[in-house]
Amino acid sequence: MEKDIKTTVVEINDQYGNLCLGDSVGGGCAIGERRPQGIVEIYDVDKDGKKQLIRKSNLVVYRGRESLAQFLVNQANTFLPVDQQALSHHLYWFGLGDGGALPADPFVPVPPANENDDLESRVMILASSSLAADYHTAGGVCPGPSCYPKTGYYKIPFDRITFEADPYNDNRYFVLKIETTVDVASANTEELSEAGLFTATLGTPGHSGTFLLFARVTFPTILKDENRRLLFIWYLYV
Repeated sequence: MEKDIKTTVVEINDQYGNLCLGDSVGGGCAIGERRPQGIVEIYDVDKDGKKQLIRKSNLVVYRGRESLAQFLVNQANTFLPVDQQALSHHLYWFGLGDGGALPADPFVPVPPANENDDLESRVMILASSSLAADYHTAGGVCPGPSCYPKTGYYKIPFDRITFEADPYNDNRYFVLKIETTVDVASANTEELSEAGLFTATLGTPGHSGTFLLFARVTFPTILKDENRRLLFIWYLYV
C-alpha cells in the first residue's frame, strides 16, 4: 500500500515597497518605504489537490543587493569583505534552518534583518546526495555561525526558475519564480522555521562554497518527517 504523503506548499512573495525599484528624479520613495517586504503563505495540499492556508506571516527581507549591483556593472565593491566581492556569483542554491522562531513560541517567526549574512541556525538537508552541495562534517560551536550540527549536505539546487511578467502591478516589476522541493527523504525530524536562497560561483553538485545569502525568510515552525514533502515557491520582484 502506497504511503500517504502530505505536501506542504510555502509561497514566498519577496518585494520592495511601492515603486521603489523604478528610476526617478526629484521624487521617489521615502527612506522608510525602501526596505524589502513581503508575505509568506503556507498551504497543505490534500489527496484531492485542494489547498488550505494554515499559516501566514509578513516577515520577509533579503540580502544580496551588493552582489547584484556588482554583477550588473562588473565591478567589485571594495568596501565589502574580499569573499563577498564575487562578480562571478549567481543564484543557485537553497538552504534550510531552524532558527526562524523562538523555541518558547515556535509558531511566531522572528523577522529577518537586512544585515543577515546567513541562516540563524543551519539544518543538514541530506546525509548523502549526487545533486546537493555545501558538505560539512558535524562540528563548530553550537549555537553560532560556525555550527554544523550534523554531517551531510546543507544546500540543494532549485527545481526550476521561471521568468514571469507582473500584470497585477501594471508590469512595474519583473518576477523570478524559483521552485524548490524538499522531498520525503530530506531534513527529516527537523523543526524548520527559516529558508534562504544562496549565490555561489558554481551550481554543480558537490560545490563547497563560498555561499552568500541572497534572500532569507522566516515562518511558523514546520515539523518535517518522512510523510511530508515541502514545496517552496519563491517570487523575487526585480
